[in-house]
Amino acid sequence: AISTLLLWVERVVVKRLYDSFRSDNAVPVAIYGTKTGGISLAKSINVDKEKPYYLNSFISDGMEMKGAYLMGKPVYLNVPGLAESLKEKGVKVLLVSPLKNDVFRDNQQMVDEFLSAGIKVMMMPQAEEWDGRESTLSHNRLHEVAIEDLLPREKIEVDMDAIGALLSGKRILITGAAGSIGSEMVRQVAKYHPAEMILIDQAETPMHDIRLMMQRQYPDIKNETIVTSIANGKHMESIFREHRPEYVFHAAAYKHVPLLEFNPGEAIRNNVEGTAAVADCALRRDVAAFVMISTDKAVNPTSIMGTSKRIAELYIQGMSGKGKTRFCAVRFGNVLGSTGSVLPLFRQQIRQGGPLTVTHADMVRYFMTIPEASQLVMQAAAMAQNGEIFVLDMGKPVKIVDLARDLIRLSGKTERDIPIVFSGVRPGEKLFEEIGFNEECMDRTRHPKIYVGKIHHVDLEQLKSDIADLSKLRDSQDNARVREAMHKIVPEMLAPEPIGSTEITPSIEMTPLTIVAPAEE
Repeated sequence: AISTLLLWVERVVVKRLYDSFRSDNAVPVAIYGTKTGGISLAKSINVDKEKPYYLNSFISDGMEMKGAYLMGKPVYLNVPGLAESLKEKGVKVLLVSPLKNDVFRDNQQMVDEFLSAGIKVMMMPQAEEWDGRESTLSHNRLHEVAIEDLLPREKIEVDMDAIGALLSGKRILITGAAGSIGSEMVRQVAKYHPAEMILIDQAETPMHDIRLMMQRQYPDIKNETIVTSIANGKHMESIFREHRPEYVFHAAAYKHVPLLEFNPGEAIRNNVEGTAAVADCALRRDVAAFVMISTDKAVNPTSIMGTSKRIAELYIQGMSGKGKTRFCAVRFGNVLGSTGSVLPLFRQQIRQGGPLTVTHADMVRYFMTIPEASQLVMQAAAMAQNGEIFVLDMGKPVKIVDLARDLIRLSGKTERDIPIVFSGVRPGEKLFEEIGFNEECMDRTRHPKIYVGKIHHVDLEQLKSDIADLSKLRDSQDNARVREAMHKIVPEMLAPEPIGSTEITPSIEMTPLTIVAPAEE
């Protein structure tokens, strides 16, 4: 009995010494989650030969775990003040179990406490998936939490097998191929081995980068990188005649709201006339499907940009049923990290030491990631019948000022280090964006996160006549006259917010998205 006791004591002492050594040379971590995912993460840490982490404790939401131990480590209840307490215990990193991703993302207080305490947070990227098997979960798959991981909604998944079957061996044309979404679509489409890719953009240097990328990463795919404007109807016609595309993804557009308020003619030329030119070519050449990328700014628009996209939507709907081509549009909110969006601007301002400029304390937006946006567009091609406007369920709208605060904390700073200043509403901006008209009566589709709406019949000939009148103002740069002509086409166009306004409104009323019974399959 004595020998057994001594052997047990020896093992305990050796383990304690080993743990002490590890704690001096490894980063102490706490794991949020005590079920399968959390335990699997802990096992992954223990078997890692390089020993980068030392497991300090677990965190649980369940009162039944109060005072408990798991794998020899204490379990702490998730209560206010926990982050500071763990910091005092030496914890430097929080590992979030994949089963707790959504819970953590929705618990703004917990997010704020851990980031404010300077504890690094690591979680599974939204683009990845854990299949529930311990052998497939490793702490090496976690990454430091990014703003994309904190979007208040679940990961968006699409039927990539159906998309692959649709695009494989086909000739695919992508406009705006050098843009943030367009270039991601190039990469996504290329995975499915199309017969040919015809890539169009008017930005020469970014198109050169796309050309080099195709040569380097997809040398076996026949492709043409063409520098031209989509508004050049004759060139578009020659491209369609030579390459005979079977699917068209129309991502080309001018998108910067304040800039187009001062250059309304270019919104007409590119967003309206350019869309019409590409769509006309698609119809004449019997393209199988034409998918246009639109924006939530087209809903009850206040800006030149948003209204130009709404006119493009109407044109696409007017084209439906005119021939063999299935036309549709895909509407979504702001894309995190896209060129010119708020995220790169905030990151640049943080690198420069601040301040972060937010236009208005009440400004809210819907957000999605670039891969999600690209995959949604391809999913629409697989689902389109004719004339639909597809809308993504993007979760809850996010206040821009909250986004700014999260980025400051993610950078390891505080608002004392990086102040936030309110610069005032810019020309054409709205305080909030909507994703669907009430009269559209959005239907559910077979995809749980994608809705579809059909609006009243569009008189295409009348619309073409109105666009011809609008085009006469293309070179005038007269904002007031352009707005008047646009309002004739889009009666729901609203007056913009007062420029420079920073006054906080008592409340923001979001136009609800009306959902009806599931659409017939």
